[in-house]
Amino acid sequence: MVVSRRTLLIAAGTSTALGAGAYAFHVATRFPPDTTPEGAYRRIAHSLSRGKPHELFSYLEEDAIHAIFSMHGYAREIIEAVRASYPEAERARALARYERFSQPEDPAALWVTFAEERGFLRQLRRDLSGIDHVDRSGERATVVTARGTRYPLRVRPNGIWGLSMFTAQLDAEARRLARDWDTIRRAAHDFRAGAAPANSATP
Repeated sequence: MVVSRRTLLIAAGTSTALGAGAYAFHVATRFPPDTTPEGAYRRIAHSLSRGKPHELFSYLEEDAIHAIFSMHGYAREIIEAVRASYPEAERARALARYERFSQPEDPAALWVTFAEERGFLRQLRRDLSGIDHVDRSGERATVVTARGTRYPLRVRPNGIWGLSMFTAQLDAEARRLARDWDTIRRAAHDFRAGAAPANSATP
């Protein structure tokens, strides 16, 4: 019997979907829900143990996620303005500084790039041991491991708990890029204005 390529692709896609669904079900039933600090922490540890740091993006607190989205957006705007308006001598230097933020295809990928660069993942991997206890106060909680390491979390609007230990650094970087974007936008305008007379005189 000859099986068409389309049939094989459909079968492969179905198998992948079933496998992903089975894995999600396994995680959901193995761990407490991620609407608890314990459940979120266990998923973070599980993702790192599987070499899937991009999954941690979903387990950052809301302000950290917003900061990464802002970083990704500002970097793309900066790169576009530099490529369109900067003279060649200035362009290469500016691109080298910001391309690392814009090259990741989405904010989750940028999180991995930034987390590796700043040592966030190394910091997390040092101690992701079992939970000793959880200190909880309102929308904030701290997971204390068996080794005494403390992981602060904060509940997000969707009810999922997310790490808050990196938020200050992510927010500072997003603010820096916002300031840079304002400077580069004005510089790009000046470069375009300076080039306009020469361009208008060209036949």
